[in-house]
Amino acid sequence: MRPGIRLQAVHFTYPSGFGLARIELFIERGERVAILGPNGSGKTTLLKLMLGLLHPREGEVSFEGNPLERMSRAELARAIAMVPQELLLPYALTVRDVVLLGRTPYLHRYRGPTCEDLEAIQEAMTSTDLLPSAGRSYNELSGGERQRVILAMALAQKPRLLLLDEPTRSLDLSHQLRILSLIRGLNVKYGLTVISSMHDLNLSSLYFDRLVLLSSGRIVADGPPDEVIQPDIIQEVFGVSVLVEQHPKRSIPWVTLLPDKLDLFFAREDASAETINP
Repeated sequence: MRPGIRLQAVHFTYPSGFGLARIELFIERGERVAILGPNGSGKTTLLKLMLGLLHPREGEVSFEGNPLERMSRAELARAIAMVPQELLLPYALTVRDVVLLGRTPYLHRYRGPTCEDLEAIQEAMTSTDLLPSAGRSYNELSGGERQRVILAMALAQKPRLLLLDEPTRSLDLSHQLRILSLIRGLNVKYGLTVISSMHDLNLSSLYFDRLVLLSSGRIVADGPPDEVIQPDIIQEVFGVSVLVEQHPKRSIPWVTLLPDKLDLFFAREDASAETINP
């Protein structure tokens, strides 16, 4: 197996008591993995543990055979990049300025960007089709454009592991497909290891080769889409009944909510509307 990121018997809890319990997970270099689960299942917490922002109470997280706790912040920043759900900036920066922030782990305190830094920025913006927008203000961009800028900033770090926290959140379908296609292309072209938290089961099946399903801080399923997306597993984790069929053009599972459950949902909605507007 090629060195990647490993979580061994990882246990983490917040002061509230919620957390992750006995996580055993190994992701090889070059894999493309989606982390799935209901809200509050621990997806973002898992990513933060992989990034070294959180530290396990028990167990160990290691990257390429090195425990994260023994790696400096500079080493981690050059090896692992995170694409958050949203990036809030206190003042207006251009697209190029934001992408340059990804080179922070390499910049010298008393001198400007080197030729290597500028080349990394250029390559990152080219990969994400941002060169025509380099001089635009980040705060004036659409949601889909901002997501590409954040991704370019992460790519400018030249990471070996890319973590994404719900990269398609609040995006329309066209931008969702564009972002996920871009991420898959980077994985295939550069062998970049990609781990992303996701909500949509069908998009996850389309764009990721391996799915890890969380529920209440525990891994309940881990494997290719056709093994993880099973009606009984979805019922157990999400509490809904689904029909799982094969995608008409791909050998992957495709999820549809069962009509009787939809009828029950709409009946409740209609009853609620009648109560509010008698």
